[in-house]
Amino acid sequence: MSKVEEFEELRPLLFSIAYRILGSVGEAEDAVQETWLRFDGSATRPTSTKAYLSAAVTRISIDVLRSARVRREEYVGPWFPEPLLSDPYQDPARSAELADSVSMAALLLLERLSPLERAVFVLREVFGFGYDEVAAAVGRSEAACRQLLARARGHMKAGRPRFEAVREEREELASRFFDALREGDVGGLRELLAADVSMVGDGGGKAPQLSRAVVGPENVARLLASVFPLMARIDVTFEPHEVNGQPGAIFRDRDGKVLHTLALDVLDGQIQTIRSVINPDKLRHIGPVADAWAIDREVKRTRRQPN
Repeated sequence: MSKVEEFEELRPLLFSIAYRILGSVGEAEDAVQETWLRFDGSATRPTSTKAYLSAAVTRISIDVLRSARVRREEYVGPWFPEPLLSDPYQDPARSAELADSVSMAALLLLERLSPLERAVFVLREVFGFGYDEVAAAVGRSEAACRQLLARARGHMKAGRPRFEAVREEREELASRFFDALREGDVGGLRELLAADVSMVGDGGGKAPQLSRAVVGPENVARLLASVFPLMARIDVTFEPHEVNGQPGAIFRDRDGKVLHTLALDVLDGQIQTIRSVINPDKLRHIGPVADAWAIDREVKRTRRQPN
């Protein structure tokens, strides 16, 4: 195989590693491109191309994450990962780990880890790399990597339970949720929401967003049932779509431009968290982005008009 063919074969894995470390589609793609430049510029061929490229993209991602931490600390409002509509890397032997690790909830927990802990957790726990490969990738001894992984596991385990295991149940509940949303059915929405449900939005100060999390089934149901019918009147539509491995949807304006994404955390047959990403900078990889401020103004005008 040529260098290009070897690299392209491993590209899905490299992107998936970088995205889980960085939580950003754009930064992950840049890390993969930088990995290619280093590989292409190397005069020697590594014994294991997979190990070499995985180590390279991990080191690059760690460096990017360290610089990104400052920006995220100054971020306006809640910070969410950029929505990922499909994970390019598939491994049937690790499908559960891969799906669980790409969820919004898991990526937000990974934000609590140091860059090294995050990288070690992703390589070992998610992708099943050997400790020797992990150590080579992060530049630490195997013993140090075991300690880093133990700390990372502790943080992740304390953060949340695993999601509902049965995909069909999640999808059926999500279908009922979006049907009730279309109809503005407060009661139908309320019965699908957990007692401690919360709805949170990420606008980054660049789009209209909730001033704070909306908590409780009554409050969340009434807000959703009051807003979406108004948005529908100005031809905002949505298409159910998996977002970060969980049930969700992409909302679009009348021209088909992306307004925001919605992702649902489902556990024990109820919706636990609803996360919306409306920051335009985090949506450009999906397609042309709508003017959320203009839509917000139009919704407010529509609210004042009689039906």
